[in-house]
Amino acid sequence: MRRWLFALAAVAVCLDARAARAQSVVLVGWCARNISAAAAPIAVATKMGWFREAGFQVELDPLGGSAACIEAVANGSLPYALASIEPLAATGARDAGVRNFYTAYQGNIYGLAVPADSPIRSAADLRGKRIGVTSMTSGGVLVARALAANAGLDPQRDITLIDVGEGAHAAALTAHEAVDALSLYDVQYAMVEAAGVPLRMLDNSAIAHFPSNGLLAMDYTLSARRAESVALARGYAMGTVFTIANPEAAVRILHEVWPQTVPNGMNEEIAVREDLRALGARIPNWRLEAGGVTRWGESSIANYDAYLAFLARNGAAATALPAADIVTNDLIPDINRFDAQAVAAQAKAWRP
Repeated sequence: MRRWLFALAAVAVCLDARAARAQSVVLVGWCARNISAAAAPIAVATKMGWFREAGFQVELDPLGGSAACIEAVANGSLPYALASIEPLAATGARDAGVRNFYTAYQGNIYGLAVPADSPIRSAADLRGKRIGVTSMTSGGVLVARALAANAGLDPQRDITLIDVGEGAHAAALTAHEAVDALSLYDVQYAMVEAAGVPLRMLDNSAIAHFPSNGLLAMDYTLSARRAESVALARGYAMGTVFTIANPEAAVRILHEVWPQTVPNGMNEEIAVREDLRALGARIPNWRLEAGGVTRWGESSIANYDAYLAFLARNGAAATALPAADIVTNDLIPDINRFDAQAVAAQAKAWRP
């Protein structure tokens, strides 16, 4: 009897190993140097097994910024990336067939900020000033230049862009007055403030209602690997619904899936509190209402057309592309084949 049980156990181990090997790895470009609370939807989908059910696991590949992510997709180094739209509009990657097939952030995550006690009151006051960005391949570079031009400045001569990095590093350089303003994004602003540097947002209403990051891939990938693309985006959508419904659960799952998101030596409860603050900044931009859409990942063509025209008008894109050149809603009906209410209920019932 004991030999029979051992044999069964051995077979189970073998089957588990074969199942693990059968899981393919899907790489997704993460367009920042470090994985942050913004990755909570992917962590949730990983923990809940939604990617595994589709036959793959997701690994994030951190890169310097959205321009670097888009280049990696265009040259075939990565199949997917969660990148902002500005570099795609500004580069030739669109000519290679790179397309946004799932709009993740319906509201624009970018915008200009200054230290709370700064005398700078508007973008027009940035003449001769230094503006910090997370990297020189960040979408924040193009946004800073567009907002400067929109305020009547020459973005090539009147402002200087400086790489200040992310989180605590960006906070330290800001506190030591290495820069006069910042062109980061919602989660990074929350992280800078958590590091002890109070900020004041400038008037960013010119871009606030425009879309931002989404899942991008080559047209070829969306055709040849359609089922995988749909499953990836559906897992992200379900993870977003879960995170909005129970942010604390999502943060604790994030820390379990990627322990490196908890800074060395930081108490877990403090880390949870800081990441909840970061999610508080991101959640409004995830919501469908921010883009006036009704389906997860849906791209508002009107919003994209208006944003692309704004970028072109202010020198951040060579021409005003039609949105249809770089976004598609073709996969959206299939992506939304899940019960959002059931996912939200699952989130609210979740216990560690």
